[in-house]
Amino acid sequence: MRDPSWPAAVEIFDTTLRDGVQFEGISVTVDDKLRIAEQLDRLGVHWIEGGYPGANPRDEEFFRRAAKELALSTSTLVAFGSTRRAKGRVDEDPTLRNLVEAGTSTVCIVGKAWDYHVTEALRTTLDEGVAMVADSVEYLVGHGLRVFYDAEHFFDGYKRNPEFALRVLEGAVVAGVDTLVLCDTNGGSLPHEVEGMVADVVSHFGDVTVGMHTQNDTGCATANAIAGVLSGATQVQGTINGYGERTGNCDLTQLIPNLTLKMGIETLPEGRIERLTSVSHHVAELVNMPLQHQQPYVGTSAFAHKAGLHTSAIARRPDSYEHVDPTTVGNGTRFLVSDLSGRATIELKANELGVELDGAQVGEVVAQLKELEHRGYHFEVADGSLELLMRNAAGWRQSFFEFESFRVIVDHQAKGAVTTEATVKVSVDGQRTIATGEGNGPVDALDAALRAAIGSSYPELAEMHLVDFKVRVLDTSAGTGAVTRVLIDSSDSNETWSTIGVSENVIEASWQALLDSLVYGLLLRQR
Repeated sequence: MRDPSWPAAVEIFDTTLRDGVQFEGISVTVDDKLRIAEQLDRLGVHWIEGGYPGANPRDEEFFRRAAKELALSTSTLVAFGSTRRAKGRVDEDPTLRNLVEAGTSTVCIVGKAWDYHVTEALRTTLDEGVAMVADSVEYLVGHGLRVFYDAEHFFDGYKRNPEFALRVLEGAVVAGVDTLVLCDTNGGSLPHEVEGMVADVVSHFGDVTVGMHTQNDTGCATANAIAGVLSGATQVQGTINGYGERTGNCDLTQLIPNLTLKMGIETLPEGRIERLTSVSHHVAELVNMPLQHQQPYVGTSAFAHKAGLHTSAIARRPDSYEHVDPTTVGNGTRFLVSDLSGRATIELKANELGVELDGAQVGEVVAQLKELEHRGYHFEVADGSLELLMRNAAGWRQSFFEFESFRVIVDHQAKGAVTTEATVKVSVDGQRTIATGEGNGPVDALDAALRAAIGSSYPELAEMHLVDFKVRVLDTSAGTGAVTRVLIDSSDSNETWSTIGVSENVIEASWQALLDSLVYGLLLRQR
């Protein structure tokens, strides 16, 4: 229920394409940025900050192509830049010229709000620091643009010299700024500090829109943004999945549901918050960054339950262990199975997978899971192998092919060249086949050999690909004789699945996971 003192609505300003791509490990193309912008518009954010026109060829091309190729239905594209240079002229400043020529109706400029940065980084006077902001806002407004001002280092500046920090904001307001964005640029502030300082600004400026830009260096970016909203801020800048420089930004996948579902504050158009999980995952794919399973609201583990006590309670009352209905953010409940699982968990998981198990079969699965996990299996991360195990308990047997044997030969020559060859013997429809494959290693060679043996009978294998391969040593004290666990992630054009193998022999463990992967992929095609 919304407290009457809170804002009724908050604008969402997404800076994934600018601040977000500064996250270590992210590198995007112009095509990537255009596709991300489409996803943000699909989600329904109010503003999409596209980057810094003129800063680099990529962003220059992005704004050129965006004008022609992006058909935004909900969001407004924003160009980002900085104020004029110290002691410079606005009509001669290349950054301001690039903003005017970017082709957007709205721009966001950053300028210093901490006296220490003005005197030490810019090496100019405080009066000039104010003038740099005011002159730039006035120039851009004079060209018909809507202007947001990012008050860089505002919270650090306000703590040390509140008079100057407010003077800079006043200069922007007098010059015609639309929104004052208070930036915790170093990310060092805490919620109780933010709440008080934002309240001071809101009280000082009255009807001027106040926004928030918070970094996550203390782990408080989202909490700080909410603290600002509690004090009257009505715009929040953030990124999908919290990407951003250093430790990241306010995570919009957390902020949006917290404001809307928990506090009753409108953030997105009606019906859009249900797209949050799919947009989060889509953007993660586009920037090639694995999404954290534990990500609140949108992670694959956000509504995953493992302990038998939890799952049996959820079977009766879903709200007993879930703080919101997962479907409100486009996610879903998952029941994980492990040696902690009881009968209720197995029954729920079987229903989820569409596998019919009677009482005896449920007991058999429980017993198998406990034994296999004792040996090193980990089925909660191997959904494909788990479903095959359950189907086998129900009496199903794969009939795609019959495996007879495999052999792997690794040839390491004196000059360092390494070649790997695998041979498999299988039967398909009673026809025995022997096939050989070469690869970069044993798993690659086995995959090639098995596909050569059965590929003509199952052409759909061409669409199935191994996307990740992980090996973990489970008992390091055993040295080279230790048990190893292999996890394989596979995908086709529609789905992704994981399979597992465990053995003292790493090639045997890999073969188990590979075999399950291909069998499960063929099973999916039968549905």
